[in-house]
Amino acid sequence: MALYLVRHAKAGERRGWSDDDQLRPLSTAGWKQARSLADRLEAEHPTTLVSSPYMRCVQTLEPLAERLGVEIGVDERITEGVAFERSLELLDELDDGSVLCSHGDVIPALLDALVRRGLEVRSTPDWRKASTWVIRRKKSGRYTTARVWPPPGR
Repeated sequence: MALYLVRHAKAGERRGWSDDDQLRPLSTAGWKQARSLADRLEAEHPTTLVSSPYMRCVQTLEPLAERLGVEIGVDERITEGVAFERSLELLDELDDGSVLCSHGDVIPALLDALVRRGLEVRSTPDWRKASTWVIRRKKSGRYTTARVWPPPGR
C-alpha cells in the first residue's frame, strides 16, 4: 500500500515572474517532465490525485489526470509554507494509491516528520523538481518505508 508524493515539475524562474507566484506555470521542460511522470505513475494505477492549489502543481498532474479520466482535487494542506502537521493530516485521510503534488519546502518537512514517527527512508533523499516519493504504509495507517524516484529523464 503506497502513496506517491511528487514535487512539481520545472516552472519558470520565480525571480523572472512578475505576477502572483501561485499562477506561475510549468516551463516547456516541466511539461515534458509532467508527461514522463504520467507514464510512470499510470502504471501504479493511482486512485486519487491531489494537488497544491499552485498552478505548477496542478499542471504537473494534468497529463496523468487526462489519462486516468479523473479530476485533480486541490488541497491547501500541501501548499507552500504550510505546517507539516496539516500535510500529515491530509496523508492520513487519503486512500492508498493516491498521488499528491506539492512543493520543495513541504515534502522534506513531511518526510522528516514521518521519519520521527518511525518511517525508514530506503534511498538517498532527492528533492529535485519532478522527483517522486513512494511512501508505504500498513493497513493500520502506520507509515513504514519510503524511497524516491529521481526526476524523469535522468
